[in-house]
Amino acid sequence: MQTYRCQHCGQVLAAFVSFAPGLALPFSNQAAQTQVQARREQHAERCPAAGKRGRRTAVVIGASMAGLLTARVLSETYDHVRIIDRDRLPDEIRPRGGVPQGAHTHGLLARGREVLDELFPGLVEDLVSAGALAGDLQADVRWNIGGGDLKRGTSGLEGIMLGRPMLEHHVRERVAALPNVTIAQGLRATGLTCRGGRVRGVMVANGSAERPVAAELVVDASGRTSRLPDWLGELGYEEPEVERVQVDVSYTTRTFARTPTDLGGQNGLIVAATPEAPVGAAMLRQENERWIVSIGAYHGDVAPRELPAFAERAAEVDDGLGATVRSATPLDDGAYFRFPASVRHRYDAMRAFPDGLLVTGDAVCSFNPVFGQGMTVAALEALALRDCLRDTGRRRGLADRYFAAIRPIIDGAWQTSVSADQQIPGTPGRVPRGARLINRYVARFQRAAHSDQGLAVAFLRVMNLMEPPASLLRPRYLVKVIARTPASGRAEKPLRDPATNQPAAPTDRPEIRAVRTPERTS
Repeated sequence: MQTYRCQHCGQVLAAFVSFAPGLALPFSNQAAQTQVQARREQHAERCPAAGKRGRRTAVVIGASMAGLLTARVLSETYDHVRIIDRDRLPDEIRPRGGVPQGAHTHGLLARGREVLDELFPGLVEDLVSAGALAGDLQADVRWNIGGGDLKRGTSGLEGIMLGRPMLEHHVRERVAALPNVTIAQGLRATGLTCRGGRVRGVMVANGSAERPVAAELVVDASGRTSRLPDWLGELGYEEPEVERVQVDVSYTTRTFARTPTDLGGQNGLIVAATPEAPVGAAMLRQENERWIVSIGAYHGDVAPRELPAFAERAAEVDDGLGATVRSATPLDDGAYFRFPASVRHRYDAMRAFPDGLLVTGDAVCSFNPVFGQGMTVAALEALALRDCLRDTGRRRGLADRYFAAIRPIIDGAWQTSVSADQQIPGTPGRVPRGARLINRYVARFQRAAHSDQGLAVAFLRVMNLMEPPASLLRPRYLVKVIARTPASGRAEKPLRDPATNQPAAPTDRPEIRAVRTPERTS
């Protein structure tokens, strides 16, 4: 028997036969889950013990990954955290309407995996037990970056491969099991309530009926469709400045059955678009011995969904990818997704911002999904929020501290993706002179990383948000890049074994070491 008790007074509110020991909501029946949540909310309104403690409520708009991670952090500080979502969330593992890209390839970067393990101890092990794949992101995945394969080796970057629906399902189960968190489904957020320069709650609608939900803190995690700029305008605040990079990315995704010999036994392949070949692809091993394959193209180019044409396009991107797609058994008819632009809302630069309100995830900054940064950035923003809530100095308001904390997180990911997108022909906007110089250096860095394992690891650490882009300028890397690549022209493309489509063993070459010049003394 599993019981749910009020965290303040200890009263038993519900009891159920346990099908999943250790969960506060152990059942999969949606009606029963909704019933318990309703009892939680009813009791919270009249619980005298909670009232004596000065009970505080936080509301999170959106049960996305960003919203779930935010709720997990808020549960440490607020007595009651309520997540509202317009969807009816599925009991089973499947894509849902509120996450239209859920059926496509997703990447949880190495830094994102670390954060999830910190917030949910044991989650990664549970995911692996349920069929997800864990491994080294350099040793187990082939990265074709800058027109060639990065040097293979062991990076220490631990990744996990699984579908977005599976990840979100397991995280949502853990968040819903927290005793002071409720998830209200089928509710649309329609506006904010504000008094005295402070947000006091959110207006929600179920059909035509609209009502206020009071809260000491509201966090908008509603994603790219966020209406917060409009709501701020209605409250008399200026709308945030918006930075936009028009990429018009379309990607086509299909899933296939996997066999152990596919792709030379590797767990994945990433092919990055280049100015010369502005089409990229990702092929990642998933739970239940599946491949998910996405082909992404820029500025109106769209990979076909029909299997013969899809396989032909895959072969144009990479020979090994094409061979695997041609031989594998298809499991679906494919799906399209279009992403028009990367968008960053500069809430951090607003002259005035109401107390009691924060923004996270894609509602702040929506990155080109080709780079797989969204979930990891949202996870890092959740950690930043936790640090701000633990700050007892209170030198500034929570919003000021939070936006200052997430600015460098977004800056690094934004710089990485936007600088790559701006090199694709057809991307509008002028590239600053300094950025052009950096882009040329990064191109040389990538070419040098085709034959240098240390440079390959350094580049992957930036791509996985373990290090900032500026780390590529460290002196020890500069020396190697200059030594291994000419100032103009491309380095020789590594030879490939035609039988395996893998890089052939390189010939021995003398190691180039940096020589430190002694400092002069006056």
